[in-house]
Amino acid sequence: MSHEPARRSFLRGKFTRPNAMRPPGALVAEEFADACTKCDACVTACPEAIIIRDDEGFPRVDLTKGACTFCGVCSQVCEPEAILPASDWNWRAKPTQSCISLQGVTCRTCEDQCDSQAIRFRLMTGGRSEPNFDSDLCIGCGACAAACPAGAISFHETQQQSEDKPC
Repeated sequence: MSHEPARRSFLRGKFTRPNAMRPPGALVAEEFADACTKCDACVTACPEAIIIRDDEGFPRVDLTKGACTFCGVCSQVCEPEAILPASDWNWRAKPTQSCISLQGVTCRTCEDQCDSQAIRFRLMTGGRSEPNFDSDLCIGCGACAAACPAGAISFHETQQQSEDKPC
């Protein structure tokens, strides 16, 4: 059976549907939907408990629950091979306008949690600091999102994956 997310989204009144954040190593959307059996093996095996089911029963990553350590357990337990061992992940963090630092409240929690040092703050007038996220350094692990007290970190999918970036 072929899964057509665009058609399902249209019928549900969702005219534009962003790609779901699947576990690292997940096949591209159409192939993933065809291969995944919704067995929940990756959901139950994830040591960080960040893989949950989406509205259609497929696994997706929720980085507000914690950071991904890129341990590869999800790919190891995926018998239908909808999730393969990953050398890179094409999701990157970015701040939203609800960042409390942009509102003049001193907060650098995301920067403190970023082992990749992809987050820096630039001082601005009025005692505010603006977060700057470096997409070249960010590995999309989500440590910043899990720690953010305002829930002001979102993720975007990059178009291409880097061959030389370690996870």
